[in-house]
Amino acid sequence: MLLTTLTGFTGLAYEVTWQKYLATLLGSHAEATAGVLAIFLGGLSAGYALFGQLTRRRAARAMATGSSPRLLALYAVVESGIGAYALVFPLLFGIASRVSVLVPTANAGLAFGFDLSLCILLVGLPAVLMGGTIPILTLALARDREHATRVHAWIYSANTAGACAGALASAFLLIPLLGLDGTLYALGGLNLLAGAAFALLDTFGRGVEPTLEAEGDAEPQGRRFSAYALVALLAGFAMMALQTILNRVAALSLGSSHFTFAIVVAVFVLSIAGGSLAVSAFRRIPGWAIIGSQWLLVLLLYLLYAGIQDATYWAYVLAGIFSRVDAAFYPYHFATAAALFLVFAVPIGLSGALLPLLFHQLRGELSDLGAVAGRVYSWNTVGSLLGALLGGQLLLLFLDLDGVYRVALAALVLQAAILTVLVARVSAPLVALLVVLPAWAGLWTLPGWAPERLSAGLFRNHEPAEEHFHGPDAYFESVAQKALGAQGQIVFHADDPTSTVTVKEFRPTGDRINRSIITNGKSDGNLINDYATMALAALLPALFADEHESCLVIGYGTGVSAGELAALSSVRRVQVAEISRAVIEAAPWFDEGNLEASKSSKLVIERGDAYRTLLRTQAESIDIVVSEPSNPWVTGVEMLYSKEFLEAARERLSPGGVYAQWLHLYETDRETAELVFRTFTSVFPHASVWYTLGNDILLLGVKRTDRALDLEELVSRFERPDFKAGFKRAGILSVASLLSHELLPIGVLHAAGLEGPVHTLRHPRLSHLAARAFFRGDPLIPMPKYPTLEAARIAGRNSLLRRLAVGPDGQTSERVIEAATRETCKRKLGFECATLATVWRSVGQRPEGVETYLRDLRQEWNVDILRETNLEVIDVLLRGEVRRVGERQSLGRATMISSRFLNHYHHAFPFDRRALREAWDACRGEACASARRGLERDIGSLDPARGETM
Repeated sequence: MLLTTLTGFTGLAYEVTWQKYLATLLGSHAEATAGVLAIFLGGLSAGYALFGQLTRRRAARAMATGSSPRLLALYAVVESGIGAYALVFPLLFGIASRVSVLVPTANAGLAFGFDLSLCILLVGLPAVLMGGTIPILTLALARDREHATRVHAWIYSANTAGACAGALASAFLLIPLLGLDGTLYALGGLNLLAGAAFALLDTFGRGVEPTLEAEGDAEPQGRRFSAYALVALLAGFAMMALQTILNRVAALSLGSSHFTFAIVVAVFVLSIAGGSLAVSAFRRIPGWAIIGSQWLLVLLLYLLYAGIQDATYWAYVLAGIFSRVDAAFYPYHFATAAALFLVFAVPIGLSGALLPLLFHQLRGELSDLGAVAGRVYSWNTVGSLLGALLGGQLLLLFLDLDGVYRVALAALVLQAAILTVLVARVSAPLVALLVVLPAWAGLWTLPGWAPERLSAGLFRNHEPAEEHFHGPDAYFESVAQKALGAQGQIVFHADDPTSTVTVKEFRPTGDRINRSIITNGKSDGNLINDYATMALAALLPALFADEHESCLVIGYGTGVSAGELAALSSVRRVQVAEISRAVIEAAPWFDEGNLEASKSSKLVIERGDAYRTLLRTQAESIDIVVSEPSNPWVTGVEMLYSKEFLEAARERLSPGGVYAQWLHLYETDRETAELVFRTFTSVFPHASVWYTLGNDILLLGVKRTDRALDLEELVSRFERPDFKAGFKRAGILSVASLLSHELLPIGVLHAAGLEGPVHTLRHPRLSHLAARAFFRGDPLIPMPKYPTLEAARIAGRNSLLRRLAVGPDGQTSERVIEAATRETCKRKLGFECATLATVWRSVGQRPEGVETYLRDLRQEWNVDILRETNLEVIDVLLRGEVRRVGERQSLGRATMISSRFLNHYHHAFPFDRRALREAWDACRGEACASARRGLERDIGSLDPARGETM
């Protein structure tokens, strides 16, 4: 049983790992996900049937010859085969990946079919081998027919409990720590150990084998097997469809990270294990058990239906119990899993009891036990396959989540009715007329789930208030409606196989309508507050690119980026890669605010995975790539930040092309941001960072720097009517205002010396880091400045704002600095605002103007950043002189000056290090020396003997 638990652990861990591998071949869209699941489930089903027949033949041969069937030896070979295959899988996958790219496929459907065939070759064989567990061990460990059901239930529960642990371990530990290749090597080693252990059991424990003597009272089960097979199929379909729906509802309630998926799957399989274990507790199973358990399952799921729409609220209440700190990360997820288990353990457990109970009904000759188990589980897995393809994909093209839930419940009603007819010998027409038809009619009279509750996105609210905890009705009728606004309303809502998409319309701002797109409960932009970010994501790379004929936008969203690109006169084609059908369906709702993008003749929206879209694109054929996906903690999105994806984009950029990558600085941390920076610069040696709003930045990667550093050409292009109109819509009226958005000039990120691993498809670190940072929910991290000596030298050459503001005579233009200050402060970048305001004050010829502006800002912001004492320190850092207080200075003062240096540093107007050096030279003692060494690790030595001049 312990070994069986171990093999269950590896089985589901393999599935999770292979899913991530194969997503790079097929993509992460709905059809690809369904295809991978279909391969895995289809392989399992074939394995159950194949090994069921194989055990039958081995048992028959053993009975005929009086020899041992050596079933444990057979299973040792199966487990060893899985382990050996896992060890060579990374090599085979690398070959398949190269073949996938090399084979020309002009048609997208044929390309997908070819890649799907490669996936079948990759994981079909091990999936078939995994199907050997239940049929082989059921026969191997059964002493006699009387005990067969209990033994079978033990095996099923142990294997499934192991699968629960495998789902959690792969998501929370193995893949983040070891990567995909390392995880497979570890799992393969476990399977090889399990194979060796089963081989030893076969050698030293022959007594556990069945005697294989015929049982005189065995019931013939062939005549009614087809009816029981239908029951198993319906159960598999219904529960897989329900698991899909619960995964989606959990994503709307907890956020659609890979942690959420792992928790739901783990709760599901643990509940199934519990149901199977409950069957093993019965020494004699009553005849009514199978009928009563399945009607009780129907009743419980029916009662749960109405409450599922409030799952977003109850998840919000649960999260409010925990502090948003790292130490609470695992306790929070454990509590979430425990809460889900309390709700679903009984209904899903009742479903888990079905297969052992079906086995009990069908068990015949002892030698036939493996075949019976194999056939039952094979049909159940076929049903699961149909549940994944129909319930998780096809039905969601026509129904919302609540509709698919009701279809699954209808299938369970039919399954329970068939069992009633088979076991209780009740008339089939009578059951259909009095039970099935009324139950189905009642299901379709149930009200649909409220979209305003499902799409509320409460998992992003990290500061719950006491008045929020008076129940879901009170919350949604007061707090949520107040947030939506008196004139707010939902104008579009749809569940597609990939996403739940909602369009909310808010009170108009002036004469502009404001609509927001909500994907899986998370806002992905609105037409007013996010316009600048989405417009600049298109206009900035266009400003630097040599040509603009062909553009690729990753993610349609509100359509603003696509609309701004299409509005440029030189653009001929804007291709949009959008993974969600519902987002495409919602596109017309945003035409009033995005220049009617969806109606543009230049726009081509292709539904599919961005990575596969890139790989199918001819090399060096794209001038501009704009990537603005959802946050990297969202499942599947991390692929768009990977080194492989960036390399594919760079290869397909024209020689003067530009790649723009959106990244948020809210609900994240520095470690996550720097992982993105390292990965980006590992592909684009010429990278710069710009801000759009205070909490959104753009990484620009250029293939060559001649255009990107040609200030005259940039100014000339900015003045073009189409560019000028676009920047005006983004709220930028001058070149000085635009160039103030440059935070890190080209070359600074490389000079920063960021050390550490990068994010790759084979070691997907980003989603784990980003999800943990999202859990903490830090409102906004300051943009890292990296004020090293080498970075300062490079910025002195490459800073566009500095080159515009500082003339050949070394004089700084007050007009440029004023425009840059006003733009930066308007966008709420507090640290940069204070620095530029100090520069403006130092060069200004009209001191009353800057003082009046600062006074108004202080009244509006009421923050310490703009207080006079802070501006004085910034001025000292700009001039390079510390005003000493006494001969010695405290550690606190030196630390304060260093903090100001790091936070307020601006690469267009760098600080003079003499101020830092003087402050630390005057600080004595070991504490000062230790703190100074820590600072020097970040920005370089302060020792003047090492050429520290700036």
